Amino acid sequence: MDQNELGCFLVLAEELHFGRTAARLHLSRARVSQLIQRLERRVGAPLFTRTSRRVALTGLGSRLRDDLEPHYRGIEDALARAVASARGTEGVLHVGFSTPLAGEMVMKATEKLRTAHPELAVEVCEVPLSDPYGMLRKGDFDLQLTDFPVREDDLTRGPTLLTEDRVLAVAAGHPLAGRNTVTLEDLADVPLLTIAGDIPEYWLEHQLPAHTPSGRPIEQGPSITSLQEALTLVAGGKGAILTGAHIALYLSRPGISYVPVEGDKPLRYGLMWRSDGSNRRTIELFGSMAREIARDMAPADPRRAVPG
Repeated sequence: MDQNELGCFLVLAEELHFGRTAARLHLSRARVSQLIQRLERRVGAPLFTRTSRRVALTGLGSRLRDDLEPHYRGIEDALARAVASARGTEGVLHVGFSTPLAGEMVMKATEKLRTAHPELAVEVCEVPLSDPYGMLRKGDFDLQLTDFPVREDDLTRGPTLLTEDRVLAVAAGHPLAGRNTVTLEDLADVPLLTIAGDIPEYWLEHQLPAHTPSGRPIEQGPSITSLQEALTLVAGGKGAILTGAHIALYLSRPGISYVPVEGDKPLRYGLMWRSDGSNRRTIELFGSMAREIARDMAPADPRRAVPG
């Protein structure tokens, strides 16, 4: 069995888009199609349905993905550990994290890495909300575990490790606070806090949309530079924020209600690093540990990041 075919299949099964798969694997779209077609011929049946608008897994494709992924990742992790041991990995790895959930994953992966490779030191630091990629670009971090999307030409995004639903954090006295769920259309009824700093437009639109799906404008509230500042303003009735569901557990505080957002796409978390190839050996080693931690943390419901 060709490892390239299997790797390509798993990435396409995650992305469900030939262009994004090609970009992640640094291949042409034609090469991705060729690898998938070869695998389908080897299996003897289609693994994907393809139309001009969408790509979807067939039933057989879904079963192959579920059966194959843990074994394929296990092989990758075993090879990464063997390579690191053979080369005598040493030095300091600087890792950033963007949210409390990402921080927990980083700390668990760090402890696992220290046990397996005591010669490798790991230093951990929070990523500033107002500058999500600056410290990584400057070399203050070697990699960071962050919430997607990431669409930066000089940064490489790894696979999704964990997903979770989003919630709307709103003052407990606001009319939306008494709802069981809200939709993205309801965002027109409350100002969203904005983020001050060097923030890409696509990231702002994902986290702080300016319009509802139907085109209704969403009022902008005061700007913030940190999550703690945001929660203080929310509790004071100055606005609301969209955030991961884990914040309700990790940073629960009086005066704030966390309302699930119905019909919203889940948040995705994964690693990213500079594309210049520096420190690649230790990055791969940390990535293998992070995948193991993510598998341990993943709850039965794949849309909920917080176990239990």
